[in-house]
Amino acid sequence: MALTPKQVAINALWKENPIFFQVLGICSTLAVTNQLINTLYMCFGLVFTTTLSNWVFSLIRNFVPPRVRIITQVMIIAVFVMIVEILIKVLDPEIHRIIGPYVGLIITNCIVMGRLEAFAGQNKPGISLLDGCMQGIGYSFILIIIACVREPLGFGTILGFPLPARELWWHQWIIMVQAPGAFFMLAIVTWIARGMIARQNKPTTTTSAAKS
Repeated sequence: MALTPKQVAINALWKENPIFFQVLGICSTLAVTNQLINTLYMCFGLVFTTTLSNWVFSLIRNFVPPRVRIITQVMIIAVFVMIVEILIKVLDPEIHRIIGPYVGLIITNCIVMGRLEAFAGQNKPGISLLDGCMQGIGYSFILIIIACVREPLGFGTILGFPLPARELWWHQWIIMVQAPGAFFMLAIVTWIARGMIARQNKPTTTTSAAKS
């Protein structure tokens, strides 16, 4: 049965969030979430790429021979990643210097390739466009949450602006802007999300067992 737009959005943002339940594409989580501005640029690139890659591959899916399906997907993704990289370089060369190498990794990001293979290759362009957009937003949502914790704790800033506590009493936690800090935050966010999902599903399970 085909999914409705509402189901696609809910699955991407919550029930099947690629970080919560599949732990995919965490290179970005470790690399760019030490500062919120870097994260926002990376999120823009990911949403742009997932949305348009899904849509384009869905448009041509019936014309792509199976033997070249994967290479076609990679080429489509690469085109949009190149566009993103050029845009970031024009808009903010300093940010591009920092996150440029990681933007290129979007080409091989499991989330982007996985959606092309699992969804866009089997569904119509309109719903594939929505799926790509929602998957990108769902992924970005987690990155932004992590960045909003790591930057204040690690640098005492938010979007590069010093927080009042930094000048008064706060001592920066250097570990929060290093890779271990990203692992800790990812684990905490995933634990909280899975716990919430488990509590949501528990009444349903109990009711079903009682009926049987």
